[in-house]
This record gives sequence, C-alpha cells and structure tokens, in this order.
Amino acid sequence: KLTSLALQPVITAELVQGRVHLKCSYSPPSPEPPVLWGYRVLWSRLSSPGKREQLHQETTPQPFSYAEMDGANLRLGDTVFCTVTAFRRGTPEQQSLPEDSKGFYAGIKFLPESLEIAEDGKEHVLTVLSTVPIACPGQEDSCKITLLLSTEDLGKSSQVPGPPDIALSACQVDLLPGPCSGSRCAAATVTVTAVTDFAQDGRRVSSVSARPAAPRDLLWRAYTPRDVKVTVRDLPTGNCYSFTDPHIITFDGWRYDSHKVGTFLLCRSESRAFEVHIRQWDCGGHRSATACNCGVAAR
Repeated sequence: KLTSLALQPVITAELVQGRVHLKCSYSPPSPEPPVLWGYRVLWSRLSSPGKREQLHQETTPQPFSYAEMDGANLRLGDTVFCTVTAFRRGTPEQQSLPEDSKGFYAGIKFLPESLEIAEDGKEHVLTVLSTVPIACPGQEDSCKITLLLSTEDLGKSSQVPGPPDIALSACQVDLLPGPCSGSRCAAATVTVTAVTDFAQDGRRVSSVSARPAAPRDLLWRAYTPRDVKVTVRDLPTGNCYSFTDPHIITFDGWRYDSHKVGTFLLCRSESRAFEVHIRQWDCGGHRSATACNCGVAAR
C-alpha cells in the first residue's frame, strides 16, 4: 500500500438540478499529474454512537463524489462520512491508506447547542441553522421552509413538569434559499428570555423544538430537528409582606403596623411600571381600632 497522501476529504452540501446533494471533495496527490490517479469513495452514516452504516461506494477519476439526499437512503438528521482511497490508474492494486472526512450533520442545528441563562430579563440570541440548501422544485417564487417553534418544561427528575421557564420572541421562523458557505446554507434567529416568576424553583431545564410546517418536499416531511436544552438559573429576589391586621415587612426587613382604613400605595418601583395598591377596612371590635387587608391591585 502507498502511504497517506493527504487527500483531506471534506463534505459540503449543494444543489444539483434542484435536488439536494452532498459533495465529497479531496485533493489530488501531488506532484504527479491528476490524470494518473483514480479514487474509491465510500459513503457512510452514523447509525449509532461509534458505529457506521455503509451507504454506497463508487470508483471515479474525479476529485469529488456526489451522494443525493433522497429522503430514503440518505435523510435529514444523518451524520455522513466519506472515506477516500487513491490508486494509480495503471496499477490499481497500489492503494493509499483510506482517509476519512469529518462527520457532516445534514439538517437543522441550533447555535449554541445549549444555553444557560438567568432570570434577569436579558435576551439571548438562538440561531436556527440549516446545513443543507433550501430547495423547492417548481415553487421558486415562494420557496422557504417554515419551522414552528415550541417550548417544553423538562423540570427535574423528582418534579412534575410545569409551565416552560422560557419565552421566545417568535413562534416560527422562515429559512430562505441562498448560497451555502461551508456548512451554513440558511439561517434565522430568535431570542430566548427566562421567565421571571419570583418562584424559588432552583435550576430548571426547558427545551426549544422546531418542526417543519406542512413541507411539500419529501426530504423535509419526516424530519424533526434535535431540540436545544435551556437551563434557567434562579436569581435571588426581594420580598415584602402585608398580612393580618396588617403587619408590614418591607424589602429591607423593617417592620410596621398599619391600622388605618382606606386605600394606600403599598409599593412602587422608581425604575419600571410596577406598583401595588392595598385597601384596608375596619375589622376590629369596640375596644380597639383594627384594619385588615380586603383588596389588592397590582401592575
């Protein structure tokens, strides 16, 4: 066998006659003329962690090889490899060592692949990226893939899931056709914000999922992208109280009593539109004047 020839195979995606194909490109050995060489290209995909399933093999004189994403043999969601072996045209038994490409994930990716955010009101950008081109044969004027976005609370193992701890800026995004650059063929963004719920519920995990909406193309019809997990971290929050006849404890721990009857401003923020009003009615006996909380209004 010949030694390694630094073929450096790389997989990219492109459209060929309106259909999505993966292209395996490799460098011809130098300094000899490229016409002296042939190549065996083996396509495979990840079937389970650490295991590959062979798809097909071809022999070609070209420094590239194509495999069509047909939705059957090669589907969205596959991680695909190409393995290239070079040989001299006159002596095919003299082969180079086979060289693997890096795994190419064909489908939708979320970037970043996971998020850790806090209940601080900040917006975090989540990019929805397609590594394959968007194709709509016969519908080029209105060509796009619409992804419906949803959230789900995964909670903790000991808890029943509740409302999601995150909010999205949009319920759907559109992926539009355009030229590919590396493994980036189409992209859209959405912002994720932690819900500030004032509940001390520790670190909770939610997921963001994307589902193609009524795809016409068979390639997208049976495809569900991987979810992205978002961990939400609690931040300490202040508390104030007004209870019984009423005793009042302020945010900084001071204690007061208030026995007056009427409607009062209990709390107002100086930095945002937030305030709480209370109404106190007489609830005492003949011996002492006592008022109790009977109503509250908040914004």
